[in-house]
Amino acid sequence: MTKTMLRLAFVYLNFFLVNFVHAQDVKIELGPDEIGLNETFTIKATLANDKIKSYDQFPEIPGFQKQGISQSSSMNIINGQMSSSNSIIQYYKPTRKGEFTLGNFSILINGESYSSPGKSITVGDAVSNQGFGGNATDPFADFFGRPSEEPEYVELEDDAFFSVSVDKKEIYAGEGFNLNVAFYMSEQNQAPFDFYEPGRQLDAILKKLKPNNAWEENFNITNIQPELVVINNKRWMRYKVYEASFFPFSEGTIELPRVPWEMIKYRIAKNPTFFGANRQEDFKTFYSSPQTITVKPLPPHPLKNEVAVGVFQLRENISKLEVETGQGFEYNFGISGVGNINSISPPKRLTGTNLNTYDPNVRQQVNQGYGRVSGIKEFNYYITINEAGEYELDDHFEWIYFDPVRAVYDTLKPEAKIVVSGESKVNQAISGQRLGGIYDRIATESNQFLNEEYKYYFTTAINVLLLGAVALLAVLIIKKK
Repeated sequence: MTKTMLRLAFVYLNFFLVNFVHAQDVKIELGPDEIGLNETFTIKATLANDKIKSYDQFPEIPGFQKQGISQSSSMNIINGQMSSSNSIIQYYKPTRKGEFTLGNFSILINGESYSSPGKSITVGDAVSNQGFGGNATDPFADFFGRPSEEPEYVELEDDAFFSVSVDKKEIYAGEGFNLNVAFYMSEQNQAPFDFYEPGRQLDAILKKLKPNNAWEENFNITNIQPELVVINNKRWMRYKVYEASFFPFSEGTIELPRVPWEMIKYRIAKNPTFFGANRQEDFKTFYSSPQTITVKPLPPHPLKNEVAVGVFQLRENISKLEVETGQGFEYNFGISGVGNINSISPPKRLTGTNLNTYDPNVRQQVNQGYGRVSGIKEFNYYITINEAGEYELDDHFEWIYFDPVRAVYDTLKPEAKIVVSGESKVNQAISGQRLGGIYDRIATESNQFLNEEYKYYFTTAINVLLLGAVALLAVLIIKKK
């Protein structure tokens, strides 16, 4: 190993040791107190001996407009000691002349907060020659003796769009439609983009997009992940930010307005350098196309306002097909398919003799995926039959729903048949029932006759009151004459 290689190894070893022992060191520098109307004010955050992996939004300044962000890095080797720095510079353009105040503020750099007391800024008349104080030039332009000149940035043409889409334009009341909010970039797109406060923007646009009179099944997108899709034979990268299915309660029209979506779009340096700011942060706003969904009323039916809407099937499960009279067994009436699973009500219990049921236990599972809501809802019954014979459960249970694909009402009925053997337990079942009312008091009330002496006193009191009333009536008649 040569001496040069040893010296370089020692330098890099010192560099890593310095990074290890020193905590994150951030310096915030503010632009000058006075600038011209055609100059720019800057806030620069510099991190020593580490990379800037994340940072918060820079503050707003009254009377100024943000003009983008540039990033720079530098490295020095002095007496064998290596040091580096990374900087982020936010540019502000004044909108008018006057006195303005930048209040105290904080910025998150790599997850840690750093504060600045702010300052007062005076904006005067436009100046003819912009100097370094106005930050019109790259503050790192003279690094390594390079000439000081303002970097020139260009904006690349983008092949991207923002979309609010639905899978159906016409549905029945109670039928679901899928709402998808996403940003698309083609595979040939060269313009660099990044998301800008997607959570805050999404909250704002959902207040405009969500229909009020509808049940929502949110697909709960927590991470924005790219996925490849093909639209009109062209490959696109789709970044979903929201997806949900909505089930309107009543007929009418649902209007989804045109909404904005802002992205960070970087401008690229025309003459990139190794240490300079090779791209500048800028913003571009995309707009979605408005959408209209027509919600049709269901066809006439006695249960029009009660039935579920969707494509459903019956999944029944039964514990026994042959039982003894009076012996209990379980019967599971499951409804699975695509639709609003939460709106599924228990099957209708038809009137019939000798078959006794109790309120069912209910279990449901709802799945969101592939642009639809599906699942199953199960009603588990406990049944007893007190008379021998063959019982077809379709005589006792049915579930009516509306199928929007075929546009018809349909009925799901069981296929199970129960064979019951043994002696009749009807009378035993009646005797075991609680009759209530007066029958509940028989065992607790006394069976002794009431004392006749109380009856004599009661009759005497009634007779005395009647005689007094007659006497009073006679006196009133005599006085009147």
